[in-house]
Amino acid sequence: MFFVPVVFAVPVKLSRAFYDRPTLDVARDLLGKVLVHNRRGVVTSGAIVEVEAYVGESDPACHAAPGPTRRNEPLYGVPGHAYVYLNYGIHALVNVVTEAHGSPAAVLIRALDPLDGVDVMRRRRARAMKGRRSRREASVLPQQALCRGPGNLTMAMGITLAENRLDLLGDRLYVEDRGLRVGDIAWGSRIGIRVGTEHPWRAWVKGHAAVSGLKA
Repeated sequence: MFFVPVVFAVPVKLSRAFYDRPTLDVARDLLGKVLVHNRRGVVTSGAIVEVEAYVGESDPACHAAPGPTRRNEPLYGVPGHAYVYLNYGIHALVNVVTEAHGSPAAVLIRALDPLDGVDVMRRRRARAMKGRRSRREASVLPQQALCRGPGNLTMAMGITLAENRLDLLGDRLYVEDRGLRVGDIAWGSRIGIRVGTEHPWRAWVKGHAAVSGLKA
């Protein structure tokens, strides 16, 4: 069993202090936490099962590598905010900003195990896949494939550039602790990038079917 609920747990939204820590610690501790998005009253959520850390201007794969820009400004801001950007101009990817104000770093959410709003996720994925696959094919995706991969999870969750810079302590996009305790955690190289692959800064719940990388 990948997630073991704590019997007495009541959902608690993660605090600013959770994010205001070393990025690798935040990345590890995000596994098993629940990403929640409230889009016009429609709530979707999923347990985080895969993440990647991006740390500072010395990390060539981090968007802060060139120094401060208008695009990467959220990375330098207050921890506990969302950093959402378009990957290759196509897919929105969602990150949580970590470490102290002025220290650019974030954790990319790569995969979720869907919990709330699964039917909504299916409809969103079907709309997004129109023209590439049939709607029927999209509608029968296994549940754990709905949010497998950072672009797929934002499609399913309805997360767009409109969520960039949102405070994760608010009520629209946030992460909460529902008392889920994960099993074994693995670390390895980040994927889908050409530089900085020597850093073992990708973490995932070992063996989970929703993990996007090959070494699940």
